[in-house]
Order: sequence, then C-alpha cells, then structure tokens
Amino acid sequence: MPYRIVTALCTACGACEIECPSSAIGPAGAAFRIDPLLCTECAGRFETPQCASVCPVPKTCVPA
Repeated sequence: MPYRIVTALCTACGACEIECPSSAIGPAGAAFRIDPLLCTECAGRFETPQCASVCPVPKTCVPA
C-alpha cells in the first residue's frame, strides 16, 4: 500500500522529497504529494518508509 501525505499537516519542508528513493514525492501547491504509482514504501531498500522517518511532523506521511 503506498503512502500519502496529509496535506493539512504538511509544512512543505521538503525533507521527504529529498529522502524518497523512488522519486515519488513532489510539490503540490502549498504541500507535497506522493505519487501512488511510484511509491514502493521503500521496500527492499529500507525497513521503514523514509518519508515517515524524516518528516518533522508526526503522522503526516501515512499509509494510503
């Protein structure tokens, strides 16, 4: 299941975009968005999704 960003909580800091190994994250207006077709949940690369690991705001990057 791909991850998504709760736009109401996103501060648009860009930390998730930089860390995403599949380049699935990009700007979308005043927040960021995860492309569900590109998101792999970092499977095979990391134990946990990097977006959720680096986001400074808890529960912003969550399973879709």
